[in-house]
Amino acid sequence: MLGAIGLDERQESAYRALVALGAAQVADLAHRLALPETETERALRRLEQQGLAAQSSARTGRWVAAPPGVALGALLTQQRHELEQAELAAALLAQEYRAEAAEPAVHDLVEVVTGASAVAHRFLQLQLGAAFEVCALVTGRPVLMSGTDDEAEEKAATRGVAYRVVLEREVLARPGGTAELRAALSRDEQVRVVDRVPTKLVVADRTLAMVPLTGRGAEPAALVVHASGLLESLTGLFEAVWREALPVRLSGGGACFEEAATGPDALDLEILSLLLAGMTDASAAKQLDLGLRTVQRRVKGLMELTGVTTRLQLGWHAYAKGWVARDLRE
Repeated sequence: MLGAIGLDERQESAYRALVALGAAQVADLAHRLALPETETERALRRLEQQGLAAQSSARTGRWVAAPPGVALGALLTQQRHELEQAELAAALLAQEYRAEAAEPAVHDLVEVVTGASAVAHRFLQLQLGAAFEVCALVTGRPVLMSGTDDEAEEKAATRGVAYRVVLEREVLARPGGTAELRAALSRDEQVRVVDRVPTKLVVADRTLAMVPLTGRGAEPAALVVHASGLLESLTGLFEAVWREALPVRLSGGGACFEEAATGPDALDLEILSLLLAGMTDASAAKQLDLGLRTVQRRVKGLMELTGVTTRLQLGWHAYAKGWVARDLRE
């Protein structure tokens, strides 16, 4: 847990034990940790460098823990400052890159990644680097570039990144397929199913895409596509498959599929009415006892259903279709 501030497992265990005891001799602490005294003293020296422990001035060989609220708070503040500096440096480098590559060469728009570990690492980077949305097409043929990654998706979900995933029906028939689906739905991901997916594909924030290039017997490889006409085509491919796919949910007997919606349901109409009445997404979510992400996801779904790009257009469409009524007596 304290690895983020530079402590390894032994050092963290030593600090926790020292906090519990308040103060201790090296021998006593070593016995408590089941470590050699030399290892224990090395851990204490590291804690001393971090300002988390100090040698007692009253008794030789005795170590005292620094108050966690003060010592850890200072380290966390320093860590935040370093992260802010790193973010600033990254922003400046990105700005410099854009200035130097205002018109990037064609070969800079497509990156070929080869090797199993390189492909897996690039795929993980793509998900963890997403800011607001990851879209994926997942085939039933297991290859290195998985369509989903529980750990990466869990981290992305905690940052508010939305996932839209289209599964090939064969995926659900694989061992563990239903368990993976249940995990995805528990993260509030949108999942749909089709009989066949044209290719495995992942698109992050509509600015970066990844498709496998692996053929039978060939070394694992993938194509990373940056902002370009090709990326727009891949994004359009995902949206076309998404529109044709059926929403999926889990029942007691396993996965079941819903017919494509032809209009908003009752909850959609309640959300629309509150938003058109002037409420914010957060206020509407609180009023209906829903999560903020649920409200935003449903509004986005209504915009996709109606083919509009702004909420103002969605409001006019809702009135024109009679989904909500305008009080003409005012």
